[in-house]
Amino acid sequence: MSQTSFVRRSVLGVAGLAFVGGAVAGPSVAAQAGPEHAGSLVAASVMVDNGDHKGDKGDKGGGPSRDRLVPHGVQGVQSRIDISPERAASVKAIVAATKKAGLDERAAVIAVGTSLQESKLENLGHLGDRNDHDSQGLFQQRPSSGWGTVEQITDPEYATTAFLKGLRQVDGWHELPLTVAAQKVQVSAYPDAYAKWEDQAADLVADAWTTS
Repeated sequence: MSQTSFVRRSVLGVAGLAFVGGAVAGPSVAAQAGPEHAGSLVAASVMVDNGDHKGDKGDKGGGPSRDRLVPHGVQGVQSRIDISPERAASVKAIVAATKKAGLDERAAVIAVGTSLQESKLENLGHLGDRNDHDSQGLFQQRPSSGWGTVEQITDPEYATTAFLKGLRQVDGWHELPLTVAAQKVQVSAYPDAYAKWEDQAADLVADAWTTS
């Protein structure tokens, strides 16, 4: 998807964007984002699990089961990209940081899916004219919105941990479809854009979960 100018809203009143998926508002947004961002995609099915654990293993190959990775199914037409060694390394870094944070495979799917939309799993620096404001890294986080320094947000472990901190502030995040949970943290002008990456994100996490 090629989108070069997205408008973001944040509680700081600062607009930002990422050239591939949208910029990221500050880390306080997750706690304050209103229900208007959820759209019409909230699933009828509900998991009561809060996600603060490493998760059960599936029956095949010791990896996580599909119902833990995608508990609500996917929404809409799904997209896929080729996974280069750089992108595979990003997935492993996101999964490792998720485990270190004590969160489960569902959190990793949300994080990987978000990064697929925001940066195509590439740890992007400043992109010059293709940047609006200062969004950088795997999640296109913004130093000016309080996510950290440039050095921090371009460190995959730090960036993932910051994203997951925002996710944890979203009430009932584990009960939400990926695109809704991601939107609560990212506050994109295109709130449904994350949905199309859920299937590939689940496959990537399934492959990386037992090896990261």
